[in-house]
Formats: sequence, C-alpha cells, structure tokens
Amino acid sequence: MAILLVLLALAVLVGANWYLWRRLFRDTTRASGWVRRGGAVLIAGGWALAVGALAAERTGAPFWLQRVLSWPGFLWLALSVYLLLAVLAGEVLRPLLRRLPERRAPAGAPVPRPERAPREETETVPSSSRPSARPAEPGERSEAPEGTGSPRAADPSRRLFVSRVVGGAAAAAAVGTVGYGTYGVLRGPAVKRVTVPLAKLPRAAHGYRIAVVSDIHLSPVLGRGFAQKVVDTINGTQPDLIAVVGDLVDGSVKDLGPAAAPLARLKARHGSYFVTGNHEYFSGAEQWVEEVRRLGLLPLENARTELPWFDLAGVNDIAGASEGRGPDFTKALGGRDTARACVLLAHQPVQIDDAVEHGVDLQLSGHTHGGQLWPGNLLAAAANPTVAGLEHYGDTQLYVSRGAGAWGPPTRVGAPSDITVIELASKRA
Repeated sequence: MAILLVLLALAVLVGANWYLWRRLFRDTTRASGWVRRGGAVLIAGGWALAVGALAAERTGAPFWLQRVLSWPGFLWLALSVYLLLAVLAGEVLRPLLRRLPERRAPAGAPVPRPERAPREETETVPSSSRPSARPAEPGERSEAPEGTGSPRAADPSRRLFVSRVVGGAAAAAAVGTVGYGTYGVLRGPAVKRVTVPLAKLPRAAHGYRIAVVSDIHLSPVLGRGFAQKVVDTINGTQPDLIAVVGDLVDGSVKDLGPAAAPLARLKARHGSYFVTGNHEYFSGAEQWVEEVRRLGLLPLENARTELPWFDLAGVNDIAGASEGRGPDFTKALGGRDTARACVLLAHQPVQIDDAVEHGVDLQLSGHTHGGQLWPGNLLAAAANPTVAGLEHYGDTQLYVSRGAGAWGPPTRVGAPSDITVIELASKRA
C-alpha cells in the first residue's frame, strides 16, 4: 500500500511539472529550441535542489552544503506551488482572451501577399468558357477570393499570443507572491496582542503578560540574525514571562548553536520557559534541551512550576514518544491544586483533549504555522483542531500561534508570522 501511495505521489508530481513545462515553455514558443530545453532544465534542476536540500537537512550533511542547497531548493518549492496555482487560474482566462476581437490592419495598409502555391499541371480552360467576374453593385461589399489574404495584421497566432500573455502573467504573479512572502519572513515577526480571561486568576494577576513564540525554525536559512530579531521583538514587549513552545531549530547544536546564542538575552520578570516541538526530535532533542538550559531558558519536560498566581506546566511533544520521551500529562499536571489557574505549554494543538481532561485553563501551542503557504491552511485545518487564534474547548481555552519563522521555504503567504503577547485577565478585577 505504501509503495502504491509513493508511486501515485510521484505520478502526480511528474504530471504537474510536465503541465507547467507545457504551459510556460512549449505553448509559448513556435518550435522546439533552447527555450523549451532551458525550461525543462530549470524545472528538473529546481526539484533536484529541493530534494537535495531536504535530504541534506535530514541526514546531517555538512553545514556548508545545507546552506548552498537550502536557499534555491526551498524557494523553488514555494515558487512551484504558486506557478501551478497561477497557471491553473490562467485556464479560466484562456477562452475569454481567445474571444477578444483581433487587431485589424489600419485602412490603406498593404494586404499581405499569399504564398505562391506550387505549380501544378492543370487542364487548360478556354477563356470563352471561364466565368466572368460580375462588377459589384453600388453599396455591395466586395469579397476577396478565398486564399488571397486577409486585411488583418500579421500578428502571431491567437493561440500563441494567448499562451504568452497567460504564461507571462502567471510567472509574474508567482514570483511576486513568493518574493513578498519571503520578505515578510526575513523582516521578522509582528507583535500580536490577545486578552484571555481566566476564571481562577486572582485579581493581583490581572494584566499579566506572557510572550508566546513558537516555530522559530533556526536553520541554514534563518540564522543568528533572525534569532536576534526575534529576541529584540520579544524584549520590546516587556513581558512578565516568555514561553517558547517548540520547533526552535532544524539542525544540530553543533551547526546551529551559534545561531541560537541570542536567546541568552531574553528578558522577563518571571523567566523564559521552553518545551520541545516535533522538529527538536529530528535535531537531537536531548542536546537542545541542555543547550537552551545553558542559554538561560527553563525546559519543562513533563513538568510544572508554581508561579505566584497560577501554575505553569509543559509537556514534551508527541514526536518524543519514539524516543521514550513523549508527553506525560499525569506527571506534569497530577496532584496540583485545582483551585489555582493552570497554563499549559504544549507544541501541538491536538494535545488539547488531554489538557481538557486534566482541567487546564489555557493551553499555548504552535506547530501549524497558520498554514504558512496558502492554501496550506486547509490542510492544517484537517489535521488540527485550531489552526490559529483563540478557541474554547469546554472550560479550557486553546491559543495557537502562527509562529515566528518558517520551515522549508522561508516564505509565508496568507499566514504572517507573529509573536503573541497573551494578557491574562481576572474575572474578579
């Protein structure tokens, strides 16, 4: 079954890329030549770089090789998505463009002479038996004999013209979309502020600020400079507590330790806390837990700490189960005073069911990226109870951040990155 799914996926991928090549290169040129061959090389080369970037990241290839492959490979992934969407949208325009009236030659312009047909042996007809041409009556339109040319301008064929217009527009739209989405990521996350009322929160904690950051995804693409932007943005909100809810990195401590170094400058009155995401388990979770501890963050590995006005708990990501380090809600939440409010850090929104069962008041999560690349939000919605924002599940509230960085393509479309400041509100205030 798995082999059939892989073969089906490959067939879809090959078919989609052949369709792109046909619409962007074959249909926009008159004959086979360097443009068509160049288009085939571009598409095949882009996918070779993309597969190479993914393989280099997962196999721990030399960091310099990861950096060489990551930028062009991952950007091609994003560009191919929007090229395909734009070309598909262009199919709607094609019949409309073909119905537009063609440009006629101006009055008095010379009519193109038809090409002379090859001379053939024909039977000679006496002139007396040939039909004579009837003079046109006044006001009657004279019809040119078939094959003597047309008064229309000698433009490229309508089909070629339409293909070039649609293909050019699709390419421009895709490049513009990916360019703007990449600029949005590299510029750094914006600050989003959300007020969350908690019934058990005492009046003294009214207005307590938690800076929530998830999915920073430090990598060969997003490095130390990006981490510094994230740190500066968080510190600028002057939070009481900082919660880093997973997917901090895509790589080893050896390669990305220097990129994560700015996290040591995070500042909050009640400290900075960290829980693992699924990508930490692709990157050496145990080493990263020790590294963030060294940088001054407090890892909550299925653990809880009692703050002055509420309990703060954290659970490992689901992916840790493969290493015997999965989430343990009983260990993190068992035996606590249920009269106190409880805030839980859990990377994936699907962990909300366990949070509800253990009486958590607020769960803070990430993981979804808000879909990252539209229409990826539809896929994210199929796999997660909440894609982004605040929702209620019984007496438990779930807030999902869209994340600060990006995985794979350093690009976001329809899902801008954010750092959220959760302001807790007491119903007793």
